[in-house]
Amino acid sequence: MTTDFTWTRAQFQLPEGIVYLDGNSLGPLPKATPERVARVMQPEWQNLLIGGWTKAGWHMMPETQGDRIAAMIGAEPGHVVVGDTLSIKVYQALAAALALRPERRVILSDTGNFPSDLYMAEGLAETLGNGTRLVTVAPEDVAAHLTEEVAVLMLTEVDYRTGRRHDMAALTRKAHEVGALTLWDLAHSFGALPVDLAAAGVDFAAGCTYKYINAGPGAPAFIYVAPRHAGAAGTALQGWQGHEAPFAFDLGYRPASRVARMRVGTPPVLQLAALEAALDIWEQVDIADVRARSIALSERFIAGVEARCPQLRLASPRAPEHRGSQVSFHFSEGYAAMQALIARGVIGDFRAPDIMRFGICPLYVGEPEIDRAIDTIADVMAGCLWDRPEYKVKAMVT
Repeated sequence: MTTDFTWTRAQFQLPEGIVYLDGNSLGPLPKATPERVARVMQPEWQNLLIGGWTKAGWHMMPETQGDRIAAMIGAEPGHVVVGDTLSIKVYQALAAALALRPERRVILSDTGNFPSDLYMAEGLAETLGNGTRLVTVAPEDVAAHLTEEVAVLMLTEVDYRTGRRHDMAALTRKAHEVGALTLWDLAHSFGALPVDLAAAGVDFAAGCTYKYINAGPGAPAFIYVAPRHAGAAGTALQGWQGHEAPFAFDLGYRPASRVARMRVGTPPVLQLAALEAALDIWEQVDIADVRARSIALSERFIAGVEARCPQLRLASPRAPEHRGSQVSFHFSEGYAAMQALIARGVIGDFRAPDIMRFGICPLYVGEPEIDRAIDTIADVMAGCLWDRPEYKVKAMVT
């Protein structure tokens, strides 16, 4: 299958005159999503009422959509389930992995990991109260700190700030050599680059669907449990949907088989409908084509910005194979500069302390958008157009 990027761009509702380079934070609206979500409300919810759980298939959406995602990330069928938030799925996966290595006490991560993952690990360690501790090291030092003390290696494959990419297969292999398990956060990988969890030997993984996948704000996360752990993985959050027979309403918990045990509460049907519409687009896409085009566009973007904006310093790895599908630059007034860009129709975002971040999403971004972004950035920097009081007042969401 060869990806038709003219077709993919036509599938999205993008505001006129906007260059959207923030799909690594929140993807734009697919044109099919409003109708798909409306169909859940009318006729499904309106006419079927509670019967929609069975007749419209609502109850099984976390698993049917989990299988669709599994096919996109190299996971075995029946080993991905959708629901809840990414933080909750990281917590579940980490708790399950720690329980499988009860004699060990170290969770190893890196200082570039997304803070929520680290907060979850700290909170879980405190809850366990058995001496489990989180150890963070510089990203480039992770391999050297994999010892027989480590129970779980917990990493985000692509750094949310710089786009730096870990070698998932190599680090998973190294972790297994010392008897540790792995948990990979795919938040900035899924929909950005090829992922093959089974081939890499990953133990647990989690990811979100509102970034590159375009399932909408608050869209549900997913969790992967490798087949070899599926029957033994503890669930930590023993919600009724993860019960072997949820409608038996037993007072005691019996975990469902395989990854279904990682379901927690009632599925968010409207959000799952939005995800369904987004996956319809992705199933017409070859991720290898997306990756190749992302690299070409990113290289064009870096070359253009560096040639015209000496004030900006590349924060992302220079070699494309070492980064995800985003490009970041250091600038001391990065927040104000980003606000100036947004005011001129080029939307990226800012990450403290000084990073201007731009997502390169080929499904709806091409050479014209990249060139316009370069021109606008150059104008803002050359004219110090960011140096206005209104651009320096930080909003709650940056």
